[in-house]
Amino acid sequence: MKKIVFLLVCLFSMTIVKADNDKPIEVNQLPAKAQTFITTYFKDQKVALVTQETGLFYKSYDVVFANGEKLEFDKSGNWTEVKCKTEVPAAIIPEAILKYVKANYPEAKILSIEHDSEGYEIKLSNRLEIKFNNKFQVVDIDD
Repeated sequence: MKKIVFLLVCLFSMTIVKADNDKPIEVNQLPAKAQTFITTYFKDQKVALVTQETGLFYKSYDVVFANGEKLEFDKSGNWTEVKCKTEVPAAIIPEAILKYVKANYPEAKILSIEHDSEGYEIKLSNRLEIKFNNKFQVVDIDD
């Protein structure tokens, strides 16, 4: 029993040491899907920094542009977060979310969008944060 407890303590310690293991990489070291995303939607932006974060059970990538905009990708190169200073490119945003925002907040711009297994979260220029489930139904609105 003592050996099992010791082993668990060692594994937990290794997890803490490996947490937030960011290392700078080059754009061409990103997954191909992420590279295509950048050249498609952010081709005029200058990349300031690309980092790879590796944990015990995950890997992710962050891209920061010279103007302060930021992208996050999962290990496969799928975007998980897009933060823009002016507006997220409309082609990135699911059509149902675009329609909802245009119908309910016609003056607002979508400044960021996050996507995970539970759905989407957007932040608008009017400071509202709206969460959608995977069926694009609104589940929460925060101001």
